[in-house]
Amino acid sequence: MKRIALAFGLVAFAAAPAAAQEDVASFYRGKNVRLVVGIGVGSGYDINARLLARHMTKHIPGNPTIIVQNQPGAGSLTMTNQLFAAGPFDGTVFGASFNGLPTTPLLQPTGARFEATKLNWVGSTNRETQAMYVWGTSPIMTLADLTTKEMIVGAQAPGSTQYDYPKLGERLFGWKVKVITGYEATPKIHLAMERGEVHGTWANWSTLKAISEQWITEKKVRILAQWALRKHAEMPDVPLALELAKTEEQKQAMALALARLEFGRPFFLPPNVPADRVNAIRRAFDATMKDPEFLAEAEKLKIEVDPLSGEQVAALIVDIYKTPAATVERVREAMAPK
Repeated sequence: MKRIALAFGLVAFAAAPAAAQEDVASFYRGKNVRLVVGIGVGSGYDINARLLARHMTKHIPGNPTIIVQNQPGAGSLTMTNQLFAAGPFDGTVFGASFNGLPTTPLLQPTGARFEATKLNWVGSTNRETQAMYVWGTSPIMTLADLTTKEMIVGAQAPGSTQYDYPKLGERLFGWKVKVITGYEATPKIHLAMERGEVHGTWANWSTLKAISEQWITEKKVRILAQWALRKHAEMPDVPLALELAKTEEQKQAMALALARLEFGRPFFLPPNVPADRVNAIRRAFDATMKDPEFLAEAEKLKIEVDPLSGEQVAALIVDIYKTPAATVERVREAMAPK
């Protein structure tokens, strides 16, 4: 009898995950799932999110339809604050944000009405390297020029690297920068560069390649530096901004500022979504990152794929929030809107 009971127990234990999967499939079958992008149409983040949506649906139990919507504003804060407060919390909506969004409550707390550690992180499609570049006719030739010449930078909003990184350079290294905010997406900043309204900007290297590769090949832009913890293989001769940090305080501040690039393309679900649906969406994301059709289209679009799972993103964010208060305050003051 004990053996029979044990056998029944093992069968029941094995059947439990399958039953849970079927419950999730039943929930999602026939539904629309919204992917809300906190950046404007045509940006690198938007292109990346739409690529994910096209392929992820087949990996979610029940195969719901994924509809992409754009809600730009305040460096993805508008979208994130709304999803955090109002949901829905049933797993039918998830967000795509700037890479700086997870650190916004830490570094720009005034407008943040969410807790990064309470969001359900789905994953990140890529670790990123930021290119700092100017239009070819700009008077800024090298990083050294920034101590004597003012660089006019196009940016979307505080909380984006386009705003945060030049302001940090101003504070740490004495750069002369003027940041013009309010551009909806990087393509709009590129138009401003062509018109001579701004000298340049910061953008993910993958974004620059995806939307303006001809600028690189035709040398219409000058890449001054790369912002990352390590050099990108495609930019071996471009200096790392991190190398400018000489004192321990500068190194700590740069390490905190650059940490966001490790989860360069983050996606999240609101808090309080049922655990089985969070797990299903995370596993669907992981499967999509290995999907040959997804990878082939990503290569065609010149989108780099170097993913982190939702659990890895969540763990990184927990570590970031352990940064010493003095370092956080130093970086916060440097990036504060003025």
